[in-house]
Amino acid sequence: MTNLEILPPNLPVPADDHACDHLPGLTIPNVVLKATNGESVTLSSIKGRLVIYCYPMTGPEHVPLPEGWDAIPGARGCTPQACSFRDHYQELKQLNTVVYGMSAQSTEDQTESKERLHLPFELLSDENFLFTSALNLPLHIAGDLKFMKRVTLIFEDGVIVKHFYPVFPPDKNIDEVLAYLKNKSELNSLL
Repeated sequence: MTNLEILPPNLPVPADDHACDHLPGLTIPNVVLKATNGESVTLSSIKGRLVIYCYPMTGPEHVPLPEGWDAIPGARGCTPQACSFRDHYQELKQLNTVVYGMSAQSTEDQTESKERLHLPFELLSDENFLFTSALNLPLHIAGDLKFMKRVTLIFEDGVIVKHFYPVFPPDKNIDEVLAYLKNKSELNSLL
C-alpha cells in the first residue's frame, strides 16, 4: 500500500509548456459546479479574492494509481497539495480568501477525500470539464482517461490576477500562494 501523503523521490519535474500563458485577465466562467457539501456553486457570483487549486485526482490508498502515474511530470502529489492547503487554511481565511480545490473527479470520490483528509474547504467537481474548457486549461491524458493538470488560479472579483503553472512540488504551492497574497495585502495597506 502506498502512502499518498508523501511524495516519492525523483518525480519528474513538469516543464512550462506555456499552456496557461493566456490566463491573466480572463474572467471566471459562469458555470455551476457541485461541491462536496452537496451545494451547487456558481463561481462567477463569488466576489473578492478566490483561490482555486486544480489537481488531477485524489484517491483512497486502496485504489491503485493509473499505470505509469509517477512517470507523468506533475501528476503525482494531489494529496500532499490538499493537505498543505488544509494546514494553512486559517492563514488564507485571515487574508480574506475563499478556497476551493477542483478536479474532474466525481463529487462522491471527492467527498471521500475531503473527509479522509479532514479538509476545511470544499472540493468542486468539474466532471464535465465545463470550467476546464471555458478557460482552456491543460489536461493530462493517461490512456483513455483525462485529468486536469495542476494549476492554481487566484481571482480578484472574478478576474484571474495570478496563476501558478506548472506547480512543483505540489506540497510547496501553498507557500507561493501565501507569499503572493501577503505581498498583495501589504501593497494594498500602503495605498
